[in-house]
Amino acid sequence: MSDPERRVINVGIVAPGGSPALDIVGPVDTFAQVDRIPDAPVHYAVSLLGTAPGPILASSGLRILPDRLIGEAREIFDTLLVVGSPAIEGGTQEPALRAWLLEKAPTTRRIASICNGAFILAEAGLLEGRRATAQGRDADALAARYPGVRVEPDRIFVRDEHIYSASGVTAGIDLALALIEQDCGSGVSRAVARARVVPLPRPVGQSQFGVHPRVLLAEQSQLGEIADFVRTNLSADLSLANLARRAAMSERSLMRLFREAMHTTPARYVEAARVEAARNCLETGTTGIQQVAHQCGFGSTDTLRRAFLRHLGTSPGDYRQRSQGTARTAGAQSDPAGAPILQIR
Repeated sequence: MSDPERRVINVGIVAPGGSPALDIVGPVDTFAQVDRIPDAPVHYAVSLLGTAPGPILASSGLRILPDRLIGEAREIFDTLLVVGSPAIEGGTQEPALRAWLLEKAPTTRRIASICNGAFILAEAGLLEGRRATAQGRDADALAARYPGVRVEPDRIFVRDEHIYSASGVTAGIDLALALIEQDCGSGVSRAVARARVVPLPRPVGQSQFGVHPRVLLAEQSQLGEIADFVRTNLSADLSLANLARRAAMSERSLMRLFREAMHTTPARYVEAARVEAARNCLETGTTGIQQVAHQCGFGSTDTLRRAFLRHLGTSPGDYRQRSQGTARTAGAQSDPAGAPILQIR
Protein backbone atom coordinates (compact mmCIF):
# COMPACT_ATOMS: atom_id res chain seq x y z
CA MET A 1 0.00 0.00 0.00
CA SER A 2 1.40 3.39 -0.98
CA ASP A 3 2.08 6.15 1.53
CA PRO A 4 -0.25 9.10 0.88
CA GLU A 5 2.73 11.44 1.36
CA ARG A 6 4.63 9.88 -1.53
CA ARG A 7 4.59 11.59 -4.90
CA VAL A 8 2.58 9.53 -7.39
CA ILE A 9 4.14 8.72 -10.76
CA ASN A 10 1.76 7.31 -13.37
CA VAL A 11 3.36 4.59 -15.50
CA GLY A 12 1.69 3.03 -18.52
CA ILE A 13 3.01 -0.30 -19.81
CA VAL A 14 1.67 -1.11 -23.27
CA ALA A 15 1.80 -4.77 -24.30
CA PRO A 16 0.64 -5.99 -27.72
CA GLY A 17 -0.35 -9.63 -28.14
CA GLY A 18 2.60 -12.00 -28.26
CA SER A 19 4.75 -9.98 -25.85
CA PRO A 20 7.08 -12.03 -23.61
CA ALA A 21 5.53 -12.28 -20.15
CA LEU A 22 8.80 -11.33 -18.44
CA ASP A 23 8.97 -8.08 -20.43
CA ILE A 24 5.59 -7.21 -18.90
CA VAL A 25 5.69 -8.50 -15.33
CA GLY A 26 9.40 -7.77 -14.77
CA PRO A 27 8.97 -3.97 -14.87
CA VAL A 28 5.57 -4.16 -13.12
CA ASP A 29 6.99 -6.07 -10.14
CA THR A 30 10.08 -3.87 -10.04
CA PHE A 31 8.04 -0.66 -9.80
CA ALA A 32 5.72 -2.27 -7.21
CA GLN A 33 8.67 -3.14 -4.96
CA VAL A 34 9.36 0.57 -4.35
CA ASP A 35 6.31 0.72 -2.04
CA ARG A 36 8.11 -1.71 0.28
CA ILE A 37 11.23 0.46 0.59
CA PRO A 38 11.16 2.76 3.63
CA ASP A 39 11.55 6.46 2.85
CA ALA A 40 11.15 5.99 -0.91
CA PRO A 41 9.81 9.36 -2.10
CA VAL A 42 7.41 8.11 -4.79
CA HIS A 43 4.63 5.61 -5.45
CA TYR A 44 4.37 4.15 -8.95
CA ALA A 45 0.79 3.80 -10.14
CA VAL A 46 1.23 1.26 -12.93
CA SER A 47 -1.42 0.60 -15.57
CA LEU A 48 -1.13 -2.33 -17.97
CA LEU A 49 -2.60 -1.33 -21.31
CA GLY A 50 -3.70 -3.71 -24.06
CA THR A 51 -3.96 -2.93 -27.77
CA ALA A 52 -6.86 -5.26 -28.56
CA PRO A 53 -9.95 -6.44 -26.63
CA GLY A 54 -9.53 -9.37 -24.24
CA PRO A 55 -6.52 -10.72 -22.36
CA ILE A 56 -2.99 -10.16 -23.61
CA LEU A 57 -1.80 -13.54 -24.90
CA ALA A 58 1.90 -13.62 -24.04
CA SER A 59 4.42 -15.49 -26.20
CA SER A 60 4.44 -18.36 -23.67
CA GLY A 61 0.66 -18.76 -23.88
CA LEU A 62 0.08 -17.04 -20.54
CA ARG A 63 -3.03 -14.83 -20.57
CA ILE A 64 -2.68 -11.49 -18.80
CA LEU A 65 -5.69 -9.26 -18.24
CA PRO A 66 -4.89 -5.57 -18.92
CA ASP A 67 -6.33 -2.77 -16.82
CA ARG A 68 -7.79 -1.22 -19.96
CA LEU A 69 -7.15 -0.63 -23.65
CA ILE A 70 -4.99 2.20 -24.95
CA GLY A 71 -8.05 3.92 -26.40
CA GLU A 72 -9.60 4.05 -22.93
CA ALA A 73 -6.50 5.52 -21.26
CA ARG A 74 -7.29 9.23 -21.15
CA GLU A 75 -5.03 10.19 -18.24
CA ILE A 76 -1.64 11.88 -18.51
CA PHE A 77 1.24 9.45 -18.01
CA ASP A 78 4.58 10.44 -16.58
CA THR A 79 6.25 7.38 -18.12
CA LEU A 80 5.25 5.06 -20.96
CA LEU A 81 6.87 1.69 -21.74
CA VAL A 82 6.10 -0.07 -25.02
CA VAL A 83 6.79 -3.81 -24.86
CA GLY A 84 7.91 -5.63 -28.00
CA SER A 85 6.22 -8.57 -29.65
CA PRO A 86 7.03 -11.06 -32.44
CA ALA A 87 3.86 -9.77 -34.12
CA ILE A 88 5.49 -6.38 -34.66
CA GLU A 89 7.03 -6.18 -38.11
CA GLY A 90 8.68 -2.84 -38.52
CA GLY A 91 5.94 -1.16 -36.50
CA THR A 92 3.35 -1.64 -39.26
CA GLN A 93 1.23 -4.07 -37.25
CA GLU A 94 0.17 -1.55 -34.59
CA PRO A 95 -1.06 1.62 -36.33
CA ALA A 96 -3.52 2.40 -33.50
CA LEU A 97 -0.72 2.18 -30.94
CA ARG A 98 1.50 4.38 -33.07
CA ALA A 99 -1.21 7.05 -33.31
CA TRP A 100 -1.99 6.83 -29.59
CA LEU A 101 1.70 7.16 -28.73
CA LEU A 102 2.03 10.28 -30.88
CA GLU A 103 -0.99 11.74 -29.09
CA LYS A 104 0.51 11.03 -25.66
CA ALA A 105 4.11 11.99 -26.41
CA PRO A 106 3.85 15.78 -25.85
CA THR A 107 2.61 15.32 -22.26
CA THR A 108 4.78 12.33 -21.31
CA ARG A 109 8.06 12.93 -19.45
CA ARG A 110 9.70 9.62 -20.44
CA ILE A 111 8.96 7.16 -23.24
CA ALA A 112 10.69 3.78 -23.43
CA SER A 113 10.66 0.60 -25.46
CA ILE A 114 11.58 -2.97 -24.61
CA CYS A 115 13.05 -5.17 -27.35
CA ASN A 116 11.40 -4.56 -30.73
CA GLY A 117 8.93 -2.16 -29.17
CA ALA A 118 11.56 0.24 -30.52
CA PHE A 119 9.97 -0.26 -33.96
CA ILE A 120 6.80 1.43 -32.69
CA LEU A 121 8.80 4.40 -31.38
CA ALA A 122 10.75 4.60 -34.63
CA GLU A 123 7.60 4.38 -36.77
CA ALA A 124 6.17 7.28 -34.76
CA GLY A 125 9.31 9.32 -35.48
CA LEU A 126 10.34 9.42 -31.82
CA LEU A 127 13.74 7.83 -32.50
CA GLU A 128 14.71 9.91 -35.52
CA GLY A 129 18.26 11.15 -35.02
CA ARG A 130 18.45 9.39 -31.65
CA ARG A 131 20.44 6.50 -30.21
CA ALA A 132 18.52 3.30 -29.48
CA THR A 133 18.96 -0.42 -28.99
CA ALA A 134 17.12 -3.71 -29.48
CA GLN A 135 18.11 -7.35 -29.23
CA GLY A 136 19.93 -9.47 -31.81
CA ARG A 137 18.31 -9.56 -35.22
CA ASP A 138 15.78 -6.92 -34.16
CA ALA A 139 18.66 -4.44 -33.78
CA ASP A 140 19.85 -5.23 -37.31
CA ALA A 141 16.33 -4.85 -38.69
CA LEU A 142 15.82 -1.57 -36.80
CA ALA A 143 18.99 -0.11 -38.31
CA ALA A 144 18.07 -1.28 -41.81
CA ARG A 145 14.48 -0.02 -41.74
CA TYR A 146 15.16 3.29 -39.97
CA PRO A 147 18.53 4.70 -41.13
CA GLY A 148 17.87 7.86 -39.10
CA VAL A 149 18.12 5.85 -35.86
CA ARG A 150 21.62 5.39 -34.44
CA VAL A 151 21.33 1.75 -33.34
CA GLU A 152 23.73 0.48 -30.65
CA PRO A 153 23.10 -3.28 -30.84
CA ASP A 154 25.25 -4.47 -27.93
CA ARG A 155 23.75 -2.30 -25.18
CA ILE A 156 21.48 -3.41 -22.35
CA PHE A 157 19.58 -0.16 -22.64
CA VAL A 158 20.17 3.27 -24.10
CA ARG A 159 18.99 6.72 -23.02
CA ASP A 160 18.79 9.63 -25.43
CA GLU A 161 17.32 12.59 -23.53
CA HIS A 162 13.80 11.47 -22.49
CA ILE A 163 13.66 8.45 -24.81
CA TYR A 164 14.85 5.05 -23.54
CA SER A 165 15.17 1.68 -25.23
CA ALA A 166 16.04 -1.69 -23.67
CA SER A 167 17.34 -4.77 -25.47
CA GLY A 168 14.73 -7.19 -24.12
CA VAL A 169 14.07 -10.07 -21.68
CA THR A 170 15.54 -9.11 -18.26
CA ALA A 171 16.77 -5.79 -19.68
CA GLY A 172 13.25 -4.52 -18.97
CA ILE A 173 14.07 -4.92 -15.27
CA ASP A 174 17.34 -3.04 -15.77
CA LEU A 175 15.38 -0.27 -17.45
CA ALA A 176 12.84 -0.08 -14.59
CA LEU A 177 15.68 0.08 -12.04
CA ALA A 178 17.29 2.93 -13.98
CA LEU A 179 14.03 4.89 -13.99
CA ILE A 180 13.63 4.26 -10.26
CA GLU A 181 17.19 5.49 -9.67
CA GLN A 182 16.41 8.64 -11.63
CA ASP A 183 13.31 9.31 -9.50
CA CYS A 184 14.41 8.05 -6.09
CA GLY A 185 18.21 7.84 -6.03
CA SER A 186 20.64 4.93 -6.22
CA GLY A 187 19.94 3.78 -2.65
CA VAL A 188 16.30 2.98 -3.43
CA SER A 189 17.07 1.31 -6.77
CA ARG A 190 19.72 -0.87 -5.12
CA ALA A 191 17.32 -1.82 -2.33
CA VAL A 192 14.73 -2.82 -4.94
CA ALA A 193 17.32 -4.90 -6.80
CA ARG A 194 18.37 -6.72 -3.63
CA ALA A 195 14.73 -7.38 -2.66
CA ARG A 196 13.97 -8.81 -6.11
CA VAL A 197 17.21 -10.86 -6.07
CA VAL A 198 18.45 -9.38 -9.33
CA PRO A 199 21.83 -7.81 -10.21
CA LEU A 200 22.42 -4.36 -8.79
CA PRO A 201 21.40 -1.54 -11.15
CA ARG A 202 23.71 -1.30 -14.12
CA PRO A 203 24.53 1.95 -15.90
CA VAL A 204 22.81 3.12 -19.06
CA GLY A 205 24.87 2.09 -22.07
CA GLN A 206 26.48 -0.99 -20.51
CA SER A 207 27.12 -3.79 -22.97
CA GLN A 208 24.65 -6.67 -23.08
CA PHE A 209 27.39 -9.19 -22.37
CA GLY A 210 27.95 -7.75 -18.89
CA VAL A 211 30.94 -8.93 -16.89
CA HIS A 212 29.89 -11.67 -14.47
CA PRO A 213 30.11 -15.35 -15.53
CA ARG A 214 27.05 -17.43 -14.66
CA VAL A 215 25.35 -20.20 -16.63
CA LEU A 216 27.20 -19.60 -19.87
CA LEU A 217 30.61 -19.73 -18.24
CA ALA A 218 29.70 -22.85 -16.28
CA GLU A 219 29.68 -24.50 -19.71
CA GLN A 220 32.89 -22.74 -20.71
CA SER A 221 35.02 -23.54 -17.66
CA GLN A 222 38.28 -22.44 -19.27
CA LEU A 223 36.81 -19.08 -20.16
CA GLY A 224 35.17 -18.89 -16.74
CA GLU A 225 38.55 -19.21 -15.04
CA ILE A 226 39.92 -16.37 -17.17
CA ALA A 227 36.89 -14.19 -16.43
CA ASP A 228 37.22 -14.86 -12.70
CA PHE A 229 40.92 -13.99 -12.86
CA VAL A 230 40.11 -10.69 -14.60
CA ARG A 231 37.51 -9.69 -12.01
CA THR A 232 39.78 -10.46 -9.07
CA ASN A 233 43.00 -9.02 -10.52
CA LEU A 234 41.91 -5.77 -12.13
CA SER A 235 45.22 -4.00 -11.50
CA ALA A 236 47.28 -6.81 -13.07
CA ASP A 237 48.56 -6.95 -16.66
CA LEU A 238 45.41 -8.18 -18.43
CA SER A 239 46.71 -7.89 -21.97
CA LEU A 240 45.59 -10.43 -24.54
CA ALA A 241 49.05 -12.00 -24.51
CA ASN A 242 49.06 -12.53 -20.73
CA LEU A 243 45.50 -13.86 -20.65
CA ALA A 244 46.27 -16.27 -23.48
CA ARG A 245 49.34 -17.56 -21.63
CA ARG A 246 47.24 -18.07 -18.51
CA ALA A 247 44.62 -19.96 -20.52
CA ALA A 248 47.36 -22.03 -22.20
CA MET A 249 46.05 -21.22 -25.66
CA SER A 250 46.95 -18.98 -28.54
CA GLU A 251 45.83 -15.37 -28.62
CA ARG A 252 43.74 -16.14 -31.69
CA SER A 253 41.97 -19.04 -29.93
CA LEU A 254 41.21 -16.96 -26.86
CA MET A 255 39.88 -14.15 -29.03
CA ARG A 256 37.61 -16.61 -30.86
CA LEU A 257 36.36 -18.13 -27.59
CA PHE A 258 35.44 -14.70 -26.21
CA ARG A 259 33.63 -13.77 -29.40
CA GLU A 260 31.67 -17.01 -29.56
CA ALA A 261 30.72 -17.16 -25.86
CA MET A 262 30.41 -13.48 -24.93
CA HIS A 263 30.07 -11.70 -28.26
CA THR A 264 32.92 -9.39 -27.31
CA THR A 265 36.72 -9.25 -27.19
CA PRO A 266 39.01 -9.85 -24.19
CA ALA A 267 40.02 -6.17 -24.21
CA ARG A 268 36.43 -4.94 -24.11
CA TYR A 269 35.61 -7.45 -21.37
CA VAL A 270 38.55 -6.26 -19.26
CA GLU A 271 37.61 -2.60 -19.69
CA ALA A 272 33.94 -3.30 -18.82
CA ALA A 273 35.01 -5.15 -15.66
CA ARG A 274 37.27 -2.28 -14.63
CA VAL A 275 34.59 0.32 -15.31
CA GLU A 276 32.04 -1.62 -13.26
CA ALA A 277 34.47 -1.93 -10.34
CA ALA A 278 35.32 1.78 -10.50
CA ARG A 279 31.63 2.64 -10.71
CA ASN A 280 30.97 0.70 -7.52
CA CYS A 281 33.87 2.42 -5.73
CA LEU A 282 32.61 5.85 -6.74
CA GLU A 283 29.05 5.09 -5.67
CA THR A 284 29.75 3.58 -2.29
CA GLY A 285 33.03 5.08 -1.01
CA THR A 286 35.14 8.19 -0.58
CA THR A 287 38.36 6.91 -2.16
CA GLY A 288 40.02 9.52 -4.36
CA ILE A 289 39.54 9.20 -8.10
CA GLN A 290 43.27 8.77 -8.71
CA GLN A 291 43.39 5.85 -6.25
CA VAL A 292 40.25 4.33 -7.80
CA ALA A 293 41.93 4.51 -11.20
CA HIS A 294 45.00 2.65 -9.95
CA GLN A 295 43.24 -0.04 -7.90
CA CYS A 296 40.84 -0.80 -10.78
CA GLY A 297 43.66 -1.17 -13.28
CA PHE A 298 43.36 2.01 -15.33
CA GLY A 299 46.76 3.34 -14.37
CA SER A 300 45.82 7.01 -14.65
CA THR A 301 42.82 9.23 -14.08
CA ASP A 302 42.87 10.20 -17.76
CA THR A 303 42.49 6.58 -18.85
CA LEU A 304 39.69 6.13 -16.31
CA ARG A 305 37.95 9.26 -17.56
CA ARG A 306 38.09 8.13 -21.21
CA ALA A 307 36.68 4.71 -20.28
CA PHE A 308 33.83 6.30 -18.30
CA LEU A 309 32.96 8.58 -21.21
CA ARG A 310 32.88 5.59 -23.58
CA HIS A 311 30.75 3.38 -21.33
CA LEU A 312 28.66 5.80 -19.28
CA GLY A 313 28.77 9.08 -21.15
CA THR A 314 30.01 10.99 -18.12
CA SER A 315 33.21 11.68 -16.16
CA PRO A 316 34.11 9.82 -12.93
CA GLY A 317 33.71 13.00 -10.88
CA ASP A 318 30.29 13.81 -12.32
CA TYR A 319 29.21 10.19 -11.89
CA ARG A 320 30.18 10.19 -8.21
CA GLN A 321 28.41 13.51 -7.60
CA ARG A 322 25.24 12.29 -9.33
CA SER A 323 25.08 8.85 -7.73
CA GLN A 324 25.93 9.93 -4.19
CA GLY A 325 24.04 13.21 -4.44
CA THR A 326 20.76 11.62 -5.58
CA ALA A 327 21.03 8.98 -2.87
CA ARG A 328 21.33 11.66 -0.19
CA THR A 329 18.46 13.63 -1.70
CA ALA A 330 16.22 10.57 -1.54
CA GLY A 331 17.22 9.89 2.05
CA ALA A 332 18.38 6.41 1.09
CA GLN A 333 21.34 4.41 2.35
CA SER A 334 24.17 3.54 -0.02
CA ASP A 335 24.80 -0.11 -0.73
CA PRO A 336 27.61 -1.28 1.57
CA ALA A 337 28.92 -4.07 -0.62
CA GLY A 338 32.55 -3.69 -1.50
CA ALA A 339 32.58 -5.74 -4.71
CA PRO A 340 30.45 -5.20 -7.80
CA ILE A 341 27.72 -7.64 -8.69
CA LEU A 342 28.26 -8.17 -12.39
CA GLN A 343 26.39 -10.30 -14.88
CA ILE A 344 26.87 -11.92 -18.19
CA ARG A 345 23.89 -11.90 -20.46
